Amino acid sequence: MIGNPETLTGGQAIVELLRRNGVDRVFTVPGESFLPVLDALHDAPDIELVVCRQEGGASMMAEAHAKITGRPGVCFATRGPGSANALAGLHVASQDSTPLLVFVGQVPRGFQEREAWQEVNVKALFGSVAKWASDIQEAERLPEYVSRAFATAQSGRKGPVVMGLPEDLLYQQLNRVELERSPGVQSYPAPRDVLSLLALMAEARRPLAIFGGSGWTPESRQQLQHFAEIHGLPVVTAFRRQDRFDNGSPNYAGDAGLGMNPQLAELIKEADLLIAVGTRLGDIATRHYELVEVPRPRQQLIHVHPEAEELGRVYQPDLAICAGIQGFADAVGSLTRPPLTAERESWLDRARQAYLDWSKPTESPGPLQLGEIVKWLGNRLPPNAVISNGAGNYTLWVHRFYPFRALGSQLAPTSGSMGYGLPAAIAAKLANPERPAVCFAGDGCFLMTCQELATAVQYKANVIVIVVNNGSYGSIRMHQDKQYPGRRYGTDLINPDMLRLAEAFGAGAARVEQTEQFAEVFEQALAANRPFLIELIIDPAILRP
Repeated sequence: MIGNPETLTGGQAIVELLRRNGVDRVFTVPGESFLPVLDALHDAPDIELVVCRQEGGASMMAEAHAKITGRPGVCFATRGPGSANALAGLHVASQDSTPLLVFVGQVPRGFQEREAWQEVNVKALFGSVAKWASDIQEAERLPEYVSRAFATAQSGRKGPVVMGLPEDLLYQQLNRVELERSPGVQSYPAPRDVLSLLALMAEARRPLAIFGGSGWTPESRQQLQHFAEIHGLPVVTAFRRQDRFDNGSPNYAGDAGLGMNPQLAELIKEADLLIAVGTRLGDIATRHYELVEVPRPRQQLIHVHPEAEELGRVYQPDLAICAGIQGFADAVGSLTRPPLTAERESWLDRARQAYLDWSKPTESPGPLQLGEIVKWLGNRLPPNAVISNGAGNYTLWVHRFYPFRALGSQLAPTSGSMGYGLPAAIAAKLANPERPAVCFAGDGCFLMTCQELATAVQYKANVIVIVVNNGSYGSIRMHQDKQYPGRRYGTDLINPDMLRLAEAFGAGAARVEQTEQFAEVFEQALAANRPFLIELIIDPAILRP
C-alpha cells in the first residue's frame, strides 16, 4: 500500500491504479509537472520506470511494450514540447490499433486557458489521434477517469488514450477507492454469422484470407491457423502484420505490403471470396484500393473487425462480423469442413508457391547482398526473435526475405514512422530479456531516435541495431527519381561516423561491407553482452530488391 491507509495524493492514486491494472513498466522523460507521480513510483518497486532521452522515443517504447506484452503501454510526458514530442508514438498507436495510455503533465487548473508557460490544450492537440483525450479537473474523479482510460484503450478497436494531469491536482489528497482491473470488452460473432461464413466458404472456388489488426494472442493465432489449414485457405498477412500467421505454414501466401509480390496482387484480384480478419483493409494492403475496389469489391467480402464503426466504413461487405480476434477464433477454431476440391487444392498450391518464389533472395549490384543477410538471419535466429524496423526502403528486404514464425516477432509501424525500430527493440528486450531483439534501420531512420542507444545502455537492453547506410533518404529519393528524373534534391545525407557514435553511447560497433563478413560480426554482436550496432554499407543506387 502507498501513503496513508485512508488517503492518497493524486500522484499516489495514479500509481496505485496503474498497479491494479497490471502495469509493471512505464516510460517517460521526467518533468516537473508530474513530480508527485515520480515520487509515488519511487515507492513502487514492482513498477519499473524507464527514463528515455526524448518523449517520442518514450511513447514509441510504450507502444511497442503494449504490442509485445498484449497489455496497455504507459507513458508520462510533460506539457508543451514534451507532449508534442510524444505525439509521434501516439500516431503509431492510433494507426496500429495499439492500447496506449499517455499521461501529460498540465499547468495548474487556475492557470488554464491563459496560455500559461508550456500550456497545451490536450483535447485539441490529441483529439484527432486518440480514442479519448481529456483533462482531469477533479481529483476525486481520478479513479473513474483512469479506469475509463484503460477500458477505452483495450475495447473494440484498441488505441491510445491521453489524459491531462493538472499539476496542482497531483498534490491534492483524496480518499482511497478500491477498484479492480478495468476490463477490455471482447465481442463474439453471432451463431448465424458463423453459419453464413461457412456457407460463403463452401461456395467459394478461390477463397483468400487476409489476417491483420491487433488483439492477437498465441491462443487465438493457433486457433485461426488451424481454421485456415483445415479449410485449405491461403492466408495473406496485412501490411507489417506478418507475425499473425506462421510464415512456414503451407497455407501462408505472403504479405500485402509495400513492394507487394505481383503474383500475390493477382491472387487477391482473382479471389472470389476475401475473408478479412482484424484488418481494416487499408490502402497499403489493397495497393491503394485497386485490388479491392471501394465501396463494393469485385470479390465477395467477409469482414471481421472488433469495431462496429469500421464495418461498412470503406467497404460494403457481403458479411460483416463485429468480433474481436479471440472471439472470432473461439467461434471458428474448431469447425470442420468437407474435403477440398481439386480446384481449391490447386489454388492453395499456387498461392504458396508464389510466396516461396518471391522469398528467394535477389541479387543486387555490389559486394553486400542485403537479401542474403536477411535470409541468413531468418535461419540463424530462433522463431521468437523480435525484428523491429522504422520506415524506409531498407524495410522491403526485411519484410520480403525474413520468415516471421512466432507472434510478437515483428514490431513495425503500419503508420510508416521513421525512428520506430530502435525504441521498439529496446521495449522488446526489456519485456523479454531472453529473446534476441534486432532492429533494422536506415541511416536517416536511425538518426531520428539514435539517442535512445543511451537508454539501451543504461537499462542493459542488449539490442542489436543493423543500420543500412546508403547516405540518403532512400525511399523519398526513389519516388523523387520516378516523379522528377534527374532533379534529385534534398534527399542526400552526410552522416556521422556510425561506429564512433555508437561507441560514444557505450555500445559495441562494427562495419560490414561484404556479405561474407556479416555472420562473424553478428555472432560477435550476440556475444557482446551490451547493445551493438552493425553498419551495412550499401550502394546508394540500390533502392529495392
